[in-house]
Amino acid sequence: MDVSTQRATRTQNDRENLLHLHAERAKAIQSRLAEFLSVKPSEYFYELAYCLLTPQSSAVNADAVVAKLRASDFLHTGSHPEPLLRDPRHYIRFHRVKSRRLLKARDGLGEFLEILAGSDDASALRDLLVHRVDGFGLKEATHFLRNIGRNGGLTILDRHILRNLKRYGAIRTIPKTISRKKYLAIEQRFVEFSAEIGIPVDELDLLFWSMETGEIRK
Repeated sequence: MDVSTQRATRTQNDRENLLHLHAERAKAIQSRLAEFLSVKPSEYFYELAYCLLTPQSSAVNADAVVAKLRASDFLHTGSHPEPLLRDPRHYIRFHRVKSRRLLKARDGLGEFLEILAGSDDASALRDLLVHRVDGFGLKEATHFLRNIGRNGGLTILDRHILRNLKRYGAIRTIPKTISRKKYLAIEQRFVEFSAEIGIPVDELDLLFWSMETGEIRK
């Protein structure tokens, strides 16, 4: 058996294992997706905050900080978030920059909610969020839309997803940097791979995450 045949066989075996794993975790994944759909507009700001905090910081720490922001009614009290972000118990990297972004997002909440109310087109909403929310690129904007059940099949291309797309033969290499053009091209390949393997793209996203982290997190 030559090298290319061995590689193709290994990829096929990996894909079959992926289908088995999805069958085992589908119910829990679908339950999590239903939670996203049930998020109310009154919670949108805190989902936005979570997506501002997670880049280059752990999801666990971001969750803890958002819980404290919510408990202190950060949205209405006028408090400053930086002490929470630099707390060593749930430290957020680049806490000064991210604190400024949270304050800016709080100040622009009205415009932000108008954007979300103004369209059901996920792609258009994502572009508006990238343009209007300081700290949002395509990945963060998609993450936010997914967490409120409004991503419409758009995908979150973080390192976990890219690593698995390469593992299962959907992409050949993981790019060192991702331009908008490259992001959209890989996103399209993700969608195509989802159709090829027969797992809905949102479920595949959470399946990849659970394989990397052991949890079905947001």
